[in-house]
Amino acid sequence: MYRRTFWLDKVVDTETGEIIQDGTDQSAGHFNNVERGISDVNLAAALILISSSLTAEQVATEEKTVALTNSQGYPFNNSTQTIALTKARNFTDYTVEAEVLEHSGNVGEVRIFDRLLNGFKIAYDGSAKSATIKLRIKGGM
Repeated sequence: MYRRTFWLDKVVDTETGEIIQDGTDQSAGHFNNVERGISDVNLAAALILISSSLTAEQVATEEKTVALTNSQGYPFNNSTQTIALTKARNFTDYTVEAEVLEHSGNVGEVRIFDRLLNGFKIAYDGSAKSATIKLRIKGGM
């Protein structure tokens, strides 16, 4: 575990030459402590990357903006749309975050369903005539 060194400047009275404060000794012991700390941080970072075993591709986020429309009157709704993924996933456990950007009416709940490796379906269950939704797709690789 890194032991922090609180460094002090050497302070000398300019008129008398008297040492007011001894500075921290700049020895191999102090500098090697810094080197061990840097080495420990690099090792810890490498271990975190290995233990998480996630590649950049696995944590990348795909973003899409979709416009959904509903031509039926409440309580009916035909806003379902199929969304194709830019890159097919290896697993269907990817997450989809939905953010409503614009809407005309009550959007209600945005539902993501029928996940496949290459896409999924999205719909809202409110009475809105239209909604623009930003999607962030993560994982599944």
